[in-house]
Amino acid sequence: MFAPSPALTPVVILDKPQLAENIGAAARVMANFGLTELRLVAPRDGWPQSRAFASASGADWVLNAVTLFPTVADAIADLEIVHAATARPRETLLPVLTPTQSVAELQGASRAGLKVGFLFGAERAGLETVDIALCKAIMTLPIDSRFRSLNLAQAVAITAYEWRKAADDTPPAAFAQTQKLADGAMMQGLFQQLEEELEVAGFFHPPEKKPAMVRNLRVALSRARFSEQEARTFRGVITALVRGRGQTFRKKADPSSLP
Repeated sequence: MFAPSPALTPVVILDKPQLAENIGAAARVMANFGLTELRLVAPRDGWPQSRAFASASGADWVLNAVTLFPTVADAIADLEIVHAATARPRETLLPVLTPTQSVAELQGASRAGLKVGFLFGAERAGLETVDIALCKAIMTLPIDSRFRSLNLAQAVAITAYEWRKAADDTPPAAFAQTQKLADGAMMQGLFQQLEEELEVAGFFHPPEKKPAMVRNLRVALSRARFSEQEARTFRGVITALVRGRGQTFRKKADPSSLP
């Protein structure tokens, strides 16, 4: 599985960003998904901006490494392949890709040793056609045509997520299976105990239906994918029911049992 690393992740370029909060929020989601290099082209209110650091919620390492450029051409001069993010049709003959397609292409280029990036436009007007023309493709998100206005940081978030997902779609280690699944022998023991007690209780009636009833029970329990601890607990439940634990309490609580 391809693992993200600073050398192989894309550069994120924000052209003329207007709000410090969006810069900070973009840095935050970049950090969430393992992207590290953020470039700003002529930010409206200059740089650095305290509100950006506040919005980054601790992702300061991304903002501390920000580099400034006067033009898009300067910002992408060292990059071999850049895709321009825009929701508006432009008068260009560039390929138009979804985020999934764009990420696949750029990850392939990155593995081949090329330096790649995503270019995002300003909040109010997006990217200018002259700057899009400097890119190799247009990346556009499949949003509803009735409302194409997407927050700058949200667009970065979707792109960063797609990059991370394509690079490694396994669950985080903290969510990995931590309990050992019950093996076949343990499940057979559970089946046998349950079926024996159900036989004693007269559950399998009429007798000719027993094979189908046993099969249904086993399928249902197998589908649960018991861990070893869950299988032991379930067998303990069967034992407790058979031994009649709690019967004294039930008799006291049942008015019909009173003299």
